[in-house]
Amino acid sequence: MLEHFFQCPHCFQEISMLIDISVSKQSYVEDCEVCCNPLQINLEIEDGEIIYFEANPAQ
Repeated sequence: MLEHFFQCPHCFQEISMLIDISVSKQSYVEDCEVCCNPLQINLEIEDGEIIYFEANPAQ
């Protein structure tokens, strides 16, 4: 697991989430830990590191 920090696109607060680096491509919805609005998370892992991360408001 890897902790990743980013800014919520809803409330603009810095939040963190634990990323499972054993899965190379991931796409899921998770709620912001501050404002509870849904976030669409898309990311890619390569060699145990995040090479792409995107957090957008979920539709």
